[in-house]
Amino acid sequence: MTVPTPPYSPLQIAIELIRCPSVTPADEGALGTLAGWLAPLGFNCERMRFSDENTPDIDNLYARIGSGAPHFCFAGHTDVVPIGDADAWTADPFGGEIKGGRLFGRGAADMKGSIASFVAAVSRLVREGKLDAGEGSISLLITGDEEGPGINGTAKMLKALATRGERIDHCLVGEPTCVSKLGDMIKIGRRGSINGWLTVRGQQGHVAYPHLSDNPLPKLLEMLKRLNEHVLDKGNAHFQPSNFEITSIDTGNTATNVIPGAARAVVNIRFNDEHSGVGLEQWMRRTFDQVVQEMGGAYEFESKISGESFITQPGDFSALVAKSVKGVTGIEPELSTTGGTSDARFIRAYAPVVEFGLANATMHKVDENVPAADIGKLADIYEAILRGYFNGPMKS
Repeated sequence: MTVPTPPYSPLQIAIELIRCPSVTPADEGALGTLAGWLAPLGFNCERMRFSDENTPDIDNLYARIGSGAPHFCFAGHTDVVPIGDADAWTADPFGGEIKGGRLFGRGAADMKGSIASFVAAVSRLVREGKLDAGEGSISLLITGDEEGPGINGTAKMLKALATRGERIDHCLVGEPTCVSKLGDMIKIGRRGSINGWLTVRGQQGHVAYPHLSDNPLPKLLEMLKRLNEHVLDKGNAHFQPSNFEITSIDTGNTATNVIPGAARAVVNIRFNDEHSGVGLEQWMRRTFDQVVQEMGGAYEFESKISGESFITQPGDFSALVAKSVKGVTGIEPELSTTGGTSDARFIRAYAPVVEFGLANATMHKVDENVPAADIGKLADIYEAILRGYFNGPMKS
């Protein structure tokens, strides 16, 4: 790869990144390609590899230019989800093709396009010598594990940086946040998420002799009914209502004349800042205990909190991002907390964080694509954010 002289073309960088088939947990040259664009700008590029005995080893990239404060960090990921049905794609999912003015490829929206836009924006400041005064620094914290378990990526990178004394003052995550058009939404927080695996034990037997068996299904259904009918909250000024969802019910029973010995369900709760993951886990257990007390039987329950809810209260940082978005697109963005989880759930413990990127309509879908022009506009927005950050009130 021959890297041109700054300023860079964001579209060219995006195409190069898309052509790396970096389906989680594989890197396939994506981080090396990114480092190849950053190093000529003066970034110190550090590969950070983490392992865990139960999950794949993951390569990550931390690139920083400057050493002073304030420290502005851009966070993102080069890993992508699988392509799904390859025959359903109308473009090579890893070709980076432009058709009808749109860039196609896995990661175009989520989120190689935004990474490319940020690098291009930084290259404009470097060309002007804006980062040579020793005041302030810019970094990119890029993981290969956002679409995977999220264990050997952002969380461990942040911990390692904090251990060696590196402080992030503000962070922008480049997730695809926009709904209908570029500029319509900024994420200033996210709801939390807890998954639960419930097993109710019974006694297997013949359906004609129910007195010799103990059917676990009525107890399981009663447990789920009580959880499902409970109103967790009505939402608040920044968050939509929390919601409980049943995602699976199964007995593994293929016979029509057998009462199953166990029944299982999987549930998920997306919760706002009126709850904690631990509190919701305790509420579910109390409900199960009550049903068992009334109906008999026994249950087992495991839960995993994917992330707690959080919010970066509207202030100077979100105002700067919103002003930059409106300056380029003419749109007043909504400050939202909707959507699923992202690595911002880890970052929020270290620095104020907001999320802004491309439109999310095609992310994770067949024929993932974005308007090619939006990648250039996003670079303009990121440039405006950086200029405002280092020249405005955020600097002090």
